[in-house]
Amino acid sequence: MNLKVTEITETHFRKMVAVSSKRLSNNAEFINSLNVFPVPDGDTGTNMSLSFVSGAKYVSESTTDNVGSLTVALAKGLLMGARGNSGVILSQIFRGFYKSAEKKATLNATDLAAALTAGVETAYKAVMKPTEGTILTVAREAAKAANKAANKSDDTVVVMQAAYEAAKKALATTPDLLPVLKEVGVVDSGGQGLTFVYEGFFDALAGNQRAEDDAHQPSVEEMEEMINAEHHKSVQSQLSTEDIKYGYCTEIMVKLGAGRLVDSKFDYDEFRNHLSEIGDSLLVVADEEIVKVHVHTEQPGSVMSYGQHFGSLIKVKVDNMRLQHETILEHDQQEELKEDAVESTDNAGYGIIAIASGNGISNLFKSLGATYVLNGGQTMNPSTQDIVDAIKKVKAQKVIILPNNKNILLAAEQAAKVADIPTKVVASKTIAQGMTALIAFNPAESLDENSANMSDELGSVKSGQITIAVRDTTIEGNVIKKDDYMGIIDGKIELTNPDKVDTAIQMTEKMLDDDSEIVTIIIGQEGTSAEAENIKNAILKIDEDLEIEIHQGDQPVYPYLISVE
Repeated sequence: MNLKVTEITETHFRKMVAVSSKRLSNNAEFINSLNVFPVPDGDTGTNMSLSFVSGAKYVSESTTDNVGSLTVALAKGLLMGARGNSGVILSQIFRGFYKSAEKKATLNATDLAAALTAGVETAYKAVMKPTEGTILTVAREAAKAANKAANKSDDTVVVMQAAYEAAKKALATTPDLLPVLKEVGVVDSGGQGLTFVYEGFFDALAGNQRAEDDAHQPSVEEMEEMINAEHHKSVQSQLSTEDIKYGYCTEIMVKLGAGRLVDSKFDYDEFRNHLSEIGDSLLVVADEEIVKVHVHTEQPGSVMSYGQHFGSLIKVKVDNMRLQHETILEHDQQEELKEDAVESTDNAGYGIIAIASGNGISNLFKSLGATYVLNGGQTMNPSTQDIVDAIKKVKAQKVIILPNNKNILLAAEQAAKVADIPTKVVASKTIAQGMTALIAFNPAESLDENSANMSDELGSVKSGQITIAVRDTTIEGNVIKKDDYMGIIDGKIELTNPDKVDTAIQMTEKMLDDDSEIVTIIIGQEGTSAEAENIKNAILKIDEDLEIEIHQGDQPVYPYLISVE
């Protein structure tokens, strides 16, 4: 190695960031392929790449000639662009990096090693239960090697080479630290992503050129367009308007016992059974004072009139779904326009943001009281900035966020920290948990009280997901074949079966116990109403006393989401 760099200048640092950003983008799909679960949602590479592209954009837009200020820009961009747990942890590594380097005009070998070490310390503190065999292990070992090298050399190239080589070595050991990695035969995907970052830093300092660096690097916008085109084509475009059996999405909220037309005492089962006869996608939520209804029907007037037998209508909303569908077919941007439209709320200044994918699931959350549904979930984790923007859109005095996905939780927490108004994250990891938590919301209570009460409800529901295996593998003793269906209960693969419906039935049976009362089936883009009815009938044979609800969710990735309460 002929090139020696004793001081990392502004020019050096800009190149380090640019090369690493491109290195991550070029290898995003490879990193995705290392996802342990063989499900079609392995997006670690995509998340890390989008996060770093955001950081690189902030650096490129900065006009400073000070390296310390550039590290601040990188950290800010990473934080606001952070997607998924891997993206958030990456942002925390460089948050620690900038804390150490922000007052430096240039970085010498010792400064570089110290910044890498500070990054490790910050990242470990950010994760509630740090796990070895992950990106954290890779970052720690790289920093240790950097410090050792800085004690012997004043060359930042030598220090960064030591960090990169230690990262590769640590990455290779991740299967020995996490048994599930060894069982599947892969290294940790987040650790691999960080290794590419450090490889880029080293190559930029050393003047190494790789053929892949000449490839075009897509912007954040281009990458999002590619992701959306691949994974999120609207299910509406696959239907004809004539296929819509019930044309009016009807929502009412009834204040029980109030109103001039009240002549009946409210009975939940009788109320729900009556509405089930005049529509589908029915959701009825009630407490002692309020009943919330969401139903697709041909008779919206009948729904309203029926509600008035029990109380006064305090909220009414009717959408002509056939007209909406025709509009979607004519103009494919309707989904974006719907997402941006935030309805006013009377929830005592609260804004409730739910993160979910699928028109049906979005409607369910709104019918339960969500102010805004941010489009996101598996394969499409929103960034910290996306969530911050959603907080601003609701124009509320205080906000509650329901991530509904464990890989969105950290980004939501980061958004809450930087939000301009009091914001709490209720740590829902599934759609079912989010809906259950939302039912517990009380606008009369404080933000802290609601956060605590909603969080307490998360354990009251079991969440099941049906999805397809994208490769052959073995996990925790389960031999999984490509294209088989998997039943995942609360994040753990419990069974596989080549038949989708049988998998759903077997998974639900595993979720049932003596206290089970309600089973909810949410149909995704790859599911059908007929299959859902078959699942329902099979479950009733197991326990005829169960109450079973079926809703159209339109979610990607999972043909069926099934919850048990």
